Amino acid sequence: MSGERRVRVGSRKSELALIQTRTVIEHLKRRDASLKFETITMHTTGDKILDSALSKIGEKSLFTRELEEALLKKKVDFVVHSLKDLPTEIPHGLVIGAVLKRDNPHDAVVMHPKYTGSGKKLADLPPGSVIGTSALRRAAQLQRKFPNFKIENIRGNLNTRFRKLSEDGSGYDAIILAVSGLERMNWHHLIAEVLSPEDCMYAVCQGALAVECRTGDEGTLKLLANLHDLDAAICCVAERSFLRTLEGGCSVPVSVYSEKTEDKLLLRGGVFSICGTQAVKEEKDCSDLTTSDEQKNDTDNSAVEGYISIMCHEDENHTRYRSARRLGRELAMSMIKDGADVILKAAKNKTKEDILAEHAKRKMKAEMEAGTSTSSSAKVQKVEVGGGEPPVAASSDATA
Repeated sequence: MSGERRVRVGSRKSELALIQTRTVIEHLKRRDASLKFETITMHTTGDKILDSALSKIGEKSLFTRELEEALLKKKVDFVVHSLKDLPTEIPHGLVIGAVLKRDNPHDAVVMHPKYTGSGKKLADLPPGSVIGTSALRRAAQLQRKFPNFKIENIRGNLNTRFRKLSEDGSGYDAIILAVSGLERMNWHHLIAEVLSPEDCMYAVCQGALAVECRTGDEGTLKLLANLHDLDAAICCVAERSFLRTLEGGCSVPVSVYSEKTEDKLLLRGGVFSICGTQAVKEEKDCSDLTTSDEQKNDTDNSAVEGYISIMCHEDENHTRYRSARRLGRELAMSMIKDGADVILKAAKNKTKEDILAEHAKRKMKAEMEAGTSTSSSAKVQKVEVGGGEPPVAASSDATA
């Protein structure tokens, strides 16, 4: 068909990632049935390294780099992410063209099958119970709330983590996962408890889907504008601004809680030591999310590059985005004055030590594997060299 437009969509290969990508595609199809989509899947660094905690890998953009490279090389037109996976600084020439309406951002407890039907919550588990999580911020907050629990790393996609939990002798009594991921997988029945912000604040932008594209691709930006949710975008701008000011990431325990009413935005932030014993938690709000003369002359490149990389599609909403960005920055600065920077520095130093130890461990493992391979190869070569002119005894055996 001459009027048909083909759109190439980049996605990770996991079941959850593909569900999220299909969600975006279905939204767009409902608006324009003539669109034809091709999903191009790829593994990311974070998908390939599953035997280490995320914080110990020592790389940024663990779940996004390969997708963004495909975008920049124009192999795809847009890519779908969980926004919490996107660093606050993305490659030049790319922008978050849409933030979809946010799903439940909180964390959930999934119990080991032995507790099925018991009605138990985390607080009901006995001392020494093992709780699995892949996130430093969850580990720090849970260790702070439940010092008698043992917090262990658990990696893999949702299917893998649930399988690890359910295996006989797994050692896990419960694992912590995002409510949004469980609900997208239609695993509502596995949720034993939703953690309140008082127990465990969530990751920056958790529960929000983001669609990333090229800044100069006007056709795709216009297409994605139909998906953009203003309230979700404003909350995420504030949260990402907070994280960027703290210079945080998956290597430090930083968490948030945000709440938006008609013209007011509340942002709560938390910075924790790795073990959870130290914390700075504060909140701020702003009620100037409407047009402000003070900010009308605020000139920057956000109209093109976005606010903390999030696109504002409507001219009348720039002031709201600026207010949200300012709120996140001011909350972070206030917490830094109250000692958050000291906690973050210690956490980063500890993480650096863990990264170096992990790299040394991987290097040793690779050398051992290479040594084993070389040894095996040498044995094969020895047999082959000896087999050129077989000795008499060997010949006799061969002809017997």
